[in-house]
Amino acid sequence: MNNYYQPGNGTQHYWQQPQQEMSLDARVSQVMKNVYVKMFLALLVTAAVSVGVALFKTDLALYIHGNRMVYWGLAILELVLVLVISARLNKLAPAMATGLFYLFAVVNGLTLSILCLAFSFASLFKTFLICAGTFGAMSVYGYFTTRDLTKIGSFLYMALFGLLIMIVVNIFWANSTLDWIISGAGVLIFIGLTAWDTQKIKQLAAANPGIASQNIATWGALSLYLDFINLFIYLLRFFGRSR
Repeated sequence: MNNYYQPGNGTQHYWQQPQQEMSLDARVSQVMKNVYVKMFLALLVTAAVSVGVALFKTDLALYIHGNRMVYWGLAILELVLVLVISARLNKLAPAMATGLFYLFAVVNGLTLSILCLAFSFASLFKTFLICAGTFGAMSVYGYFTTRDLTKIGSFLYMALFGLLIMIVVNIFWANSTLDWIISGAGVLIFIGLTAWDTQKIKQLAAANPGIASQNIATWGALSLYLDFINLFIYLLRFFGRSR
């Protein structure tokens, strides 16, 4: 029996179904809007911290990247924050989840500050524009496509695991050809993950109404933020120019 059927009067009110669908569409649209707003603000925070440290606290940027314990300490803190937000999505208060997300953006800004010293601002800006255009196109595709991207997403995560192995190998091997292969693979993987993550966030928003949608927006913003940052870093290897 259709969920818009009214028993007892023998009448099916078909006008009620579009209202329910509009309500669902409005809820999903609101969650996705919150996702993009939070992601954009987090990118602003990261950029402000990176540029600010590089320009006004240059010694701090050099200290972070010259001291392995400090750098890896920040990297581990980033990993912990991502795991906490993801693993405790349904248990964290919305304000706490949002706060942890922006804390992650600050810490990531510290670790990325060296990029502002290594590359010219012109090439950083050009790479950002290329990244933003590519990311935007794939996110739009992921949102509107009717194709199920689940299998593609599973393949991309396996490819990402393989990419991490190659990165570790190349830390010791230091092969320039492998480095270019890693960069190209990274670009392709995060282009695909952008579309897949967008579709997944949309599906979660549709399936989880109410207060849960606030944390879904934070988790979604984190996922797309990571896709954007990683895509930017790999593109920078192609378009970045040294100072």
